[in-house]
Amino acid sequence: MSLPKRRHSNTRQAKRRTHWKLKDPNLGKCTECGNLRLPHKICPYCGYYKGKKILTIKEKKKKQK
Repeated sequence: MSLPKRRHSNTRQAKRRTHWKLKDPNLGKCTECGNLRLPHKICPYCGYYKGKKILTIKEKKKKQK
C-alpha cells in the first residue's frame, strides 16, 4: 500500500473539505394539522400518517406554581 511522500498543506485540506456541508432537512406539510414534518414519518404533532390516525398524542401538562 502506497503512502504519501509529503504532508498535505492546510489549504489543500480545506479545499477538499469545502463540500462537507450539512443539508437542511426536507420538510413537508402534514395533511391533517399543517405543521412541518419529515417525509415518510408519523406527524409528531397530530399522530397521523397518510390520512390515518396512528398515534394518540398526549397533551403536555402546564406547570403550576
